[in-house]
This record gives sequence, C-alpha cells and structure tokens, in this order.
Amino acid sequence: MNNKSLKVALLGAASLFALNANAQHDSPAKKKVILIDKANMDLTVKPGEDFYNYASGTWIKNNPVPPKETRWGSFNQLRDFNINAVKTILAESANSKAPAGSIERRVGDFYTAGMDSVTIEKLGYTPIKADLDKVSTLTDLSSVINHAAAMRTYGAGSPFFGFFVGQDRKNVKNLVPQLGQGGTTLPDRDYYLKNDARSLKIQEAYKNYIAKLFTLSGTPQTEAAKNAETIFNFEKKLAEAQMSRVEMRDPYKTYNKFAINDFAKTTSNLNWQKLLPLMKVNGQDTILVSSPKFFTDLNAALGSTPVNDLKTYLRWNVLKSSAPYLSSDFVNANFAFNQVITGQKVQTPRWQRMSSLTDGTVGELLGQLYVDKHFKPEAKARMQELVSNLVKAYEIRIKNLDWMSDATKQKALDKLHAFTPKIAYPDKWKTYDGLEIDRKSFFKNLKNASAWGYEDMVGQLGKPVDKTKWGMTTPTVNAYYNPVNNEIVFPAGILQFPFFDPNADDAVNYGGIGAVIGHEISHGFDDSGSQYDKDGTLRNWWTEEDMTRFKAKAKALQEQYDAYTVLDTIHVNGKLTLGENIGDLGGLNAAYEAFKMTKQGQSNEKIDGFTPDQRFFLSWAQVWKGNILNETAAQLIVTDTHSPGPYRTIGAPVNMDAWYKAFDIKPGDKLYKKPEDRIRIW
Repeated sequence: MNNKSLKVALLGAASLFALNANAQHDSPAKKKVILIDKANMDLTVKPGEDFYNYASGTWIKNNPVPPKETRWGSFNQLRDFNINAVKTILAESANSKAPAGSIERRVGDFYTAGMDSVTIEKLGYTPIKADLDKVSTLTDLSSVINHAAAMRTYGAGSPFFGFFVGQDRKNVKNLVPQLGQGGTTLPDRDYYLKNDARSLKIQEAYKNYIAKLFTLSGTPQTEAAKNAETIFNFEKKLAEAQMSRVEMRDPYKTYNKFAINDFAKTTSNLNWQKLLPLMKVNGQDTILVSSPKFFTDLNAALGSTPVNDLKTYLRWNVLKSSAPYLSSDFVNANFAFNQVITGQKVQTPRWQRMSSLTDGTVGELLGQLYVDKHFKPEAKARMQELVSNLVKAYEIRIKNLDWMSDATKQKALDKLHAFTPKIAYPDKWKTYDGLEIDRKSFFKNLKNASAWGYEDMVGQLGKPVDKTKWGMTTPTVNAYYNPVNNEIVFPAGILQFPFFDPNADDAVNYGGIGAVIGHEISHGFDDSGSQYDKDGTLRNWWTEEDMTRFKAKAKALQEQYDAYTVLDTIHVNGKLTLGENIGDLGGLNAAYEAFKMTKQGQSNEKIDGFTPDQRFFLSWAQVWKGNILNETAAQLIVTDTHSPGPYRTIGAPVNMDAWYKAFDIKPGDKLYKKPEDRIRIW
C-alpha cells in the first residue's frame, strides 16, 4: 500500500502521457477533422450484437500492438504522440545554456545523465556495490531489521513491508505514518500461490531473473541459483500473509489504528520504537496499519528464517530496485523477465524510458515547461464549464433516485457540492529545493531523488495537510478521485481528443471528457468512496435501508462483469473492478444527462451521418478501443481494478435506455437487456 492507494484513477496503466495540442494532429492546411470516423468502424456488425467492434472494429484490425508496447489503443496513441513532444522539451533543455539552478537546466541535466549510456555501461554494477557490501557486514537478526528500515530512506529498496505518510481517514486534517503489506516482487500474491501453467512459467522466469542479477554482480552461478530459491520461498511466505486486492478495497478493513507501543507488542522482532526513528519518523505516538495479520506473520517469518537468508533477501532488494538503471546486461535481464509477464516484444527505446523517468522523478519541473508549450488557458476555462455542468447533472440524478431516501439524498448532495476540482496543473508547483542533480552521474541523481522524495514525505508529519498537492504529473493521460480530500483531478495530458477538443461538438466532448468527469465524481459514490463523507472522513452517512439497496445494485453490476470472458477461462473479476464499473456507469449516465441540457443534445441534427445521441455513445466507445497482448491481459485481470476496454465500452451503455433508442437495439440482439434488468445506480 502506498499513498496513491487512496486515489482512484480512470486507468490502471503506468504513466500514460498525451500532448494537449488543443487541436487535431493535422497539417497546416486545416482540413476538416472527422471526430467520429466511419473508416474506423465495422459497419457490417450490428451495434446490438457487438458494439465494441461496431464502433472501432476496422481500427482494431488495422492497429496491432507495436513490438515496443504491450497494448495499443487511444491512450497509447496519445502517449506515443506526447512522449515525442516531451522528448523535444528535454532535448532542448539538455542543450540550452540556461543558468545553473533553473528549471530548464535541472530537467536537462537529469535527462542528459540518463542518456549517457557510455558512462553507465562502464560503471556496470559499481553504483550499488557499496549498498551490497553494507548488507554483508550485518551479523544478526536485529542488525538486518534495522538496516532494512534504513534502506528505504536512501533509495536502496523497500524490504519486508510498505510504508508511507498520509492522511488519517478518520481525522483527515492529520497526517500519520502508515504501514502496509509488502516485501514481494511479483505483481500480485497470486503469482506465488497459484500452480497453473501460466503462474508456474512466471515463477520459473522470476527465479532465473533473480539468479541472473546475482551472477551479474559477482555471485557464482550455483550460489546464485540457491539464492533464487531462498528469495522465492521467503517472498512466498509474505504472499501467503497478504490480503487479497479485493479485501484491500475495504477502507474499514484496512483501517487499524495503534499506539506505537501497543503495536510493537504484537511484533516481537520488529521494535517499532527503534525502527521508526531509523526510518526518520520521530515524535509520533500512533500508526495506521492496513493489515495487522501481515505483520504478525512477517514477525514469525523473520524469526524462523536464517540471518544469512535474510541478508540474501536484502541484497536482492538492492539489485531489483537498481537493475533498470544500471548497465545494459542488468537492463536486458530486467526486460527479459518483464517479457514473460507482459509479452512485450522489444524493449522501449532508451530516450522514451528516460523521458518517462524524468517525468516520474522531477515531474513538476518538467510540467512547467510542458504547460508553457502545450497548454492553452481556454481549455481550462472550457473544462471548468464542463465540470460545473456535470455537477448540475449529478444533482438532478441524485434528486430523482427512486431507491434512496430524502435523508441520504441530502447527504449525497452535500458531498457532491463539496467536491474540489483540480484542472490541468497545480496552482503551486513543487520546487525540489535541495535536490542535487548532476549532469554526469545518473545513478547518483536517482539516489538523491529517492532520498529527497522520502525526506519530503516524512517531513509532512506534524504539518497541516497541503491540499494543493497533486498525485499525477501534468502530462499524464489519466484522472483521479481522492476520497480523503473529496477532490477530482484532471491533468493537462487528458484534455485532448478523443477525450476533449474545445472545437468539437458537445456530443464528442460529453461522451469523452464529460464521461471522465462523471466517472471521477462517481468514485465519490462507488462501493468504497461512498463510505467517505463530504469532508473526506471515513464515516457513514447512509441509512441502513439505503445502504442495503445500494449494495444490492452493486452486486448486480458485479455479476454482470463476472460473466465477461477475457482470455480462455479467465473472467473479469467483478468484485475487484466494482468501483471502476460503478464509476463508468454513473459517469456515463451523468454525462448523458448533462449533454441533454445542451442545444445539440436537444436536437436531432446529424453530423457525418450520426445523430447527436449516436455520436455521444460512439465518442465513449472510441476512448476504449485497443489491442492487448495475451500475457498483459492475463496480468491485468489479476492486478488492475479496471475492466478491459471491450467491456468498459459496453458495460455501462447496456444499462442505459438511451443507448437502445440511439441504435435501435431490439430483443434478440446479443447485448439486449430487458428494461427491468438494466442496472441503475446513480
């Protein structure tokens, strides 16, 4: 668990970027842009039989996953376009004669160091040798545990458990240290615990990867293979102790507050009074723990595992956290392992990896350069208008709910009106004061950034909550809802076609970014977010009867998605994806409600052969078009709280009467649901 676990995003994918050009990617001739293009559709398919392929089938056939990607769709196209724009900013910054300490110089120096593959190659694993040697000096269990606590403060890994500083969900004005389950490397606990062919293949690849990194750092091959078994078996113990991702979605189950002295009594090998100061946490008397059982099991595992095995595990934490940033033999070994999990054919080019890393490390420096070049103020004004209209639509829908009492409706409206929208970029940029960036030392920059970021995090303790902070960088194609701040956040990167174009007709914008806005609002009212009140506090505001009715509706939606097949015998996990599916259903309904308030929404005038309502739903569909590698699809079903694109395309519309009317969907069509079976929540 980390600080981002409190945020619910539109996408589960890692950093996706888009250039907000606020115009189509066309030649200067300004030819007419077809926003809903029949050339991308498969008009031989009936919308009621397969709306996904009807809306995007030809595009899907003509756009296989490129070798350097694991999936390819609207989001990836935007990222690919934008990462090249980011590359241009970084190249210009790297070559500028900007003064030392300026934004351009700092961003350019970080990127330049990352691109200096000649120096990185010469160094091999030298940058981590001191960290590996330090582990070798440890002599007993106490020294191992103390060193593991210190490791996370300077970027040498995060052994045994997760840790972050975040708001207390039941007292949101306070920041508290928080402990969570962790210590494993594979994407989910299931990868250690299952013995199907797919899982066994990944387990074997993982052991080979461990052995390879030890060998590359000077360990004899036989010993390296033994280390791999030791590490896998120890991590498997931790996996067995972990809660499932579905369980972790329950904000009450993961809220366990302890006095530090009392918590220490449950973990005899983990002396928290001593460990927390080693983690630079001082002056705190309480701690939040997401899974107390994990820590009692971890305590037992530490006590029963030989010290030398624990030292091997700590060395592994140093190796795995560093491998993507060392010489090419380490980078290639890391990619070979990831290939087995994701199916990616060729490695992402270095310039692209370093562009993403720069954004991920000093994103609010890069973000300022990005906004200067690629964001127009009128887009922010238009977004503010759209957000206002979506809130109005949501208010209407809440007032008209037939399953909720007036008392709970008033609480829901209070929460809705307390939402804080953040659009495009922060009002106050992070300055990274004190972070040293050296143009000639890539790995040192990473270590400095890790240490700086950790100090910045623990330095929040004892201070007021800073609600101006953002959880995503400006160029990111994504959006999120943060329940403890009751805020909806839309970075500049998502404010472009197919989500948003200030020159597009309302149908396209409301079916795209309008549904995204509605999606994030709906997270405040999904199965998890609905448990937080208007102030962001984890506190019940429902009558018992209303909550019972809400849960029944949510269960019906869960069962709808459980029935969707992704790959051979793999189905969507309706429980894991429930919050996102409620987000899609509520968001699209609210966006449609808002669209019907517009002049176009009240007309029947066709554009490019489609009615306003058809354009609205087709705009929604084209956001989710895409292809995905089988290996990545299998991984995301286990790890991602979002349903796959094909089912996000159809999952909400099949519950909306307007969709049936727009495309003349009739009984007998494959996607037809009887009116009484259509799920209506928000």
